[in-house]
Amino acid sequence: MTTDLSGLTALIERQWHRFGRETPADGLLLNRAEAPSGPIRSVYRPSFCVVAQGAKATLLGETAFRYAAGQALFASLDLAVTARITEASPARPYLALSLAIDLDALADLLSAQAETLTEAAAPAPAFAPLRTVTLDPDLCDPLARLLTLLDHPRDLPVLAPLIGREIVWRLLGGPLGPALRQLGLPESHAARIGRATAWIREHYAETLRVADLAARARMSPASFHRHFKAVTTMTPVQFQKQVRLHEARRLLLAAGDVAGVGYAIGYESPSQFSRDYRRLFGAPPGRDGAAIRARLTAEPMLP
Repeated sequence: MTTDLSGLTALIERQWHRFGRETPADGLLLNRAEAPSGPIRSVYRPSFCVVAQGAKATLLGETAFRYAAGQALFASLDLAVTARITEASPARPYLALSLAIDLDALADLLSAQAETLTEAAAPAPAFAPLRTVTLDPDLCDPLARLLTLLDHPRDLPVLAPLIGREIVWRLLGGPLGPALRQLGLPESHAARIGRATAWIREHYAETLRVADLAARARMSPASFHRHFKAVTTMTPVQFQKQVRLHEARRLLLAAGDVAGVGYAIGYESPSQFSRDYRRLFGAPPGRDGAAIRARLTAEPMLP
């Protein structure tokens, strides 16, 4: 039985009420909102985000990407962005899912089955870190199967990677195929900068040396710095700061020790941590963390 967008919408609604944002499936996140939002600052991973109901806008630097029900946003690498939910109501809440791209599966598919991934001879499109597309109806079925698999925890570790691989395969055959190929080719600029942003995200608390990152990307420091800023709209140091502060916000949900959180993410000065945090999120870390914890505590229990 084929699933359409309305079936996907119902599944997202049901599973969100069971699990909230984070699901047991690796890399699968759900989102639901009953009203338009203010700015939502976050760091996207390489991922495929589908809007089933409502609408959203994501800002990378000065460029806005708007996508609504039946559309999707593809992030080619780790990116610090500002988003807003622009269309949502209690009667028709914003409903979306985000699935991280399995880069190992992508590389494997490109390597093992390259002969079947044919496309018209044409220049490769310019690399774009974010792209919006109309959702391919054929993707509704594997996405629905992945959501349904959440009801079967014993099967999840075995079958979820297979469905994820199918989704990547279908994406390769659609309009996002060229962007995925760029991401999957180890020596492309997209893959090189992607490795750098991924390293920063995984080692955000460590001292950042641009020369070392450039060496990882196999680029000269000047070329690396230029390409990094062109793709992310930030310098490597600015990107690291964004990643650190987002991690701090996550840690503050579980602990009220502001100084301890600041040290844990790599800050040596508590006052500098507080200033940077307030500049990004609009409130000092202690107050912001307490407000988020209070809001979560006040939410009704999920059925």
